[in-house]
Formats: sequence, structure tokens, C-alpha cells
Amino acid sequence: MFEQKTKDKSKFEAMNINTDLGDIVDYTNALIDLAINLTVSDIHIEPSRDFISIRFRESGDFMYIDKISPDEYTKLLARIKILANLRIDEKFRPQDWKIAFNKPWSKEIIDIRISLLPIVDWEKIVMRILRQDHTMLNLDKLDFLDVNLKKIKETLKSKYWMILVAWPTWSGKSTTLFSILKNFNPLDYNISTLEDPVEYNIDYVNQTHVRPDIWFDFASWLRTLVRQDPDIIMVWEIRDKETAMLAIEAALTWHLVLSTIHTNSASATIQRLINMGVEPFLVTSALKLVISQRLIKKICPDCKKPYKVTEPQILSKVDSFLAWVVPEKAANIDFYKWNWCPNCSNTGYKWRISTHEVLVVNDKLDSLILWKASANEIEKKARELWLITIMQDAILKAATWKTTIDEALKLI
Repeated sequence: MFEQKTKDKSKFEAMNINTDLGDIVDYTNALIDLAINLTVSDIHIEPSRDFISIRFRESGDFMYIDKISPDEYTKLLARIKILANLRIDEKFRPQDWKIAFNKPWSKEIIDIRISLLPIVDWEKIVMRILRQDHTMLNLDKLDFLDVNLKKIKETLKSKYWMILVAWPTWSGKSTTLFSILKNFNPLDYNISTLEDPVEYNIDYVNQTHVRPDIWFDFASWLRTLVRQDPDIIMVWEIRDKETAMLAIEAALTWHLVLSTIHTNSASATIQRLINMGVEPFLVTSALKLVISQRLIKKICPDCKKPYKVTEPQILSKVDSFLAWVVPEKAANIDFYKWNWCPNCSNTGYKWRISTHEVLVVNDKLDSLILWKASANEIEKKARELWLITIMQDAILKAATWKTTIDEALKLI
């Protein structure tokens, strides 16, 4: 089954349309099994006028799996709705839920988050694969540079403050947040989370699935949560002034508050809070650490080979970023590139790694924050205090053979 799968778009366009899926239960199980075996992050099932395409997102790129006819898609759509306890007769409103998929060959349970979106004449499905692999919830395994890891662990010695993970979509925020939580024994603390949805189930942690559909959003739940005598609070996302203010108030009353916020850099996070309407003096009083991160492709370990960068334009860019952190010139550094092999499907990459910048908010930044300085001014001062930016982190990872210089420079 799925012998036609390919990463080549031209082969996908020539792929035959599957008009007989056989037993729909077996087909659905086989599709999910394949996604799990290939360690993909998402399954996309997308209707078009003549057929429905099925593709996986693997390490950020798409792999094309199958084309099926509209008649067969009707069966597949119904099967997925049944698995997720969604309404089969609802075709005009988005629906979201998740299922627990038990791998037949192991005891591992995979959470699969289902999102259905009505489009013209059909419904599109995206299924996010969430592994309950707690061995990965470890700060030491998240590719932090030693200097950044030290900043985080020093901050976690204090049992209050607010720590934010700044993120664009699909940047690995869940793993980072839960890895921070795993530093604390939940039997020694009262740890509570507000999530949308709950992704990792952790013993002895009080996890709540926020339900905006019944008018209980993050702010409403957070008001109730602070009355539960918490020590550590994780709020899935700060989306508005109300949630931001409640989180800051909790941090100022001796709670450790963890959350995420939509920004593109650590320094922009401070500006974002102020733009939400949070007074600068509250930001300096409550916020202690901002971690900004991205995911980039990891070079295939089986076919990588060393080379020197010779292109003047690339050398100039790399030197401009490295000048702050290392004395070497880019022309003298051995970078690595791929040599193609079947283990990475001739793509040169296998899996992904994180790049980070970790900003400690201290008294040396207070005056800039109080005067509402721009994100660029805050970053400039932070770099003087040894902030390593995401770009510098990515280039250092390329210099240490974890990724390629081409992949690092895509972050510009």
C-alpha cells in the first residue's frame, strides 16, 4: 500500500487516482501507521476538483502519498470523523478534536489532533501527530548552546518570574515548555497548565483543556487557576492584554509562570507586551527570560561531507554574524554539505533541530524597556550583554556540522 509515495512533484502529478481503498478501516490505520513510521508531523488530506491528495509534512517538507477519488474520500472522511467523535452530518463548520492511536506493535500511544476545515464543496483534514515520548522532554536534548542552557537553568533556580517562549507557527514550543516543566518534580509543587489542546499527558500535573467554544478562554480559566494555590502555572498562549495582565500579576505574587507569545524574536516580545497595553514597569518587574526559537533541517549524518565556503557574498554574511561570537573567519571554517543517499531519500537532510536566542531581562535593559525602546535598540543592547541571536546560533550549528550553511541562511 502507498507504493506511489514520492517527494517529486512531477511524479505526484503523474500519480494514478486511487478509486478503490479497500477496507476503509484498514486503509485509515495503514495511513496513520505510515505517518508514525516516517516520523512525520502532519497528515494533509486536501480535496481538489478532480481528486483528493494525501501528503505528509516531513521535516518541514511535503511527501506525496496518494491520490484518491471523491467517492473514496467520502468513506475516509466519515471514518476519521468517527475516530475523532466528530459530527458526521456537520459540513459547514470547522471541527477539532484528537484521538489516541494505539500502535499494534508496541505499547506507545500516539495522540493525533484532528482539524476539519470546510472549503468549497468539501472538507479539508489536517492530522497532527503528537508522540507521548517523554524522553524528549529534556532541556539537555534540545540543541541549546551551553551558554543559553546555563541562562535557562540559572533562571529556573528562582521559583517565581515569568518565562516566555516566543514563536512563529511550528517552532517546537510545546517541547520546550514541557521540558522546562520537567525540571520540577510535580510531587514537590502544585503545577497546573492551561492548554489548547493538552498535548503531553504528565503524571501529577493538573492539565486543563481550555474551551473557548463554551466561553471559557485562557483569561477566564486563569482567574480560577490562581485560586487553586499553584506554584507553577503554564498558560498555553498570551493572546491579549487581559491574559497578559493576569499572567504578570501571578508572576508578581510569587508564582513561576510559563507561556508562549507570537513574536519573531526575543527582543520583539518585550515590545509586543507593551503594545498589548502592559505598562513597561510591570514588564521589568515580572518578565525574567524570553526564549525565541525556530526549527531548521538537520543534515543527514550518513552522507555529509566537509567543504569550504568560497562565495564572497555568503562569506560576507556569515562573517557579519560570527564577528560577535567567534574570532574565526568563515573562509577558515569547515562546513558540511550533503552527498545524497537513500537514508535521507536523497534530500540531504534527516529530521530537524532547534535554533534559539535566550534573552535574560535584567536591570541593564530596564531603562530601555521603561522608555519603550524599539526591538532593535533592545536587541543591540542585549548583544552587548552576550545575547546570541537565532541567526548566530544557526550558523554556529552549521559550523559544528549539525546543519548546512544554506539552511542556516534561510532564517534571514
